[in-house]
Amino acid sequence: MLTPQLVPQLADAALIAIIAVVVVLIAGTAGLVVARNRRGGELPAATPPAPIETAEPTVGEDAEEPRDTPTRTLEDTALPELEKPESAQGRLVRLRARLARSQGSLGKGLLALLSRDKLDEETWEDIETTLITADVGVAPTQELVERLRTRVRVEGVGGEKARTILREELIALVDPSMDRSLNVDRQGDKPAVVLMVGVNGTGKTTTVGRLARVLVAEDKKVLLGAADTFRAAAADQLQTWGERVGAPTVRGPEGGDPASIAFDAVKRGIEEQADVVLIDTAGRLHTKTGLMDELGKVKRVIEKAAEVDEVLLVIDATTGQNGLTQARVFAEVITVTGLVLTKLDGTAKGGIVIAVQRELGVPVKLVGLGEGADDLAPFDPEQFVDALLD
Repeated sequence: MLTPQLVPQLADAALIAIIAVVVVLIAGTAGLVVARNRRGGELPAATPPAPIETAEPTVGEDAEEPRDTPTRTLEDTALPELEKPESAQGRLVRLRARLARSQGSLGKGLLALLSRDKLDEETWEDIETTLITADVGVAPTQELVERLRTRVRVEGVGGEKARTILREELIALVDPSMDRSLNVDRQGDKPAVVLMVGVNGTGKTTTVGRLARVLVAEDKKVLLGAADTFRAAAADQLQTWGERVGAPTVRGPEGGDPASIAFDAVKRGIEEQADVVLIDTAGRLHTKTGLMDELGKVKRVIEKAAEVDEVLLVIDATTGQNGLTQARVFAEVITVTGLVLTKLDGTAKGGIVIAVQRELGVPVKLVGLGEGADDLAPFDPEQFVDALLD
């Protein structure tokens, strides 16, 4: 039992125990410090923490130092420079030389036959064969030969005279009286609308892109419509053509409704006050009735917003008479206002120009002669014939 006499004694004992524990702890800490000093020297002085109010968040090493260049705004950023298409005159000179290389054999062959000392029936048959082989067509060939026979009897031939007669008759056959101008001028508050049609592989999308370059070179504001929704990457290809010259492209989902996309393109062209809207359509076999009928639908839907000023049928000149068959079918489905002959430099059968015009009563307005971006030019009958005879 705890008595009053034991209380002071217990208090003194507890105080002594506490003092002993403190002494032990101090001695242990001092020993630890001494041991560390023996192994690695003195401990570095502790760095006081930075005040919270002055701390700045940093990201990466570069953030520790101030930027030595001013911040760039969107206006300061240089955009890719647009390409400047070649002028029409420059294209014509270059393309005429290229056409002469591919078609020169036709003109030289005809001149050689007409320059013979004696033009007998066999010679005239050779002239007919040469023209038909060049895809001029039977009826135009017979007409040309008959006119040549008449002039030779009246005027005679020889040297330069033969060339003059042949040149004049070929120009007449190509028909310079046809209106080959493109209807690409704004009508009131609406842009001109050009619809590009043709079979697969004739080069429609490329032709649309090249035509956009021609029109931009004439300072026209152009907008493209990617209504070919069935060929993979067709819209991407067209958009790339447009980006090179600053012509925006209206496109839709792959497999979407071509008529809807064409309508949206024309509507946007009206809103943005474009001068010309060029619509690329899907290539279609002339034997596929459903796809051909769809062209009529595309045209009708477009006309709810604006008139279609041009329907250009693209024909691959290397296909010869097959191209003529295609042209007939397209003309039955949609009103064609002009023809574009592509790859004319890839064939010696330039007579397709004459044959297809005679068949449809529609002028060749543009010709493609090569793979370059500016290898598209207006068709000129006299320059075409001169290229044949050069």
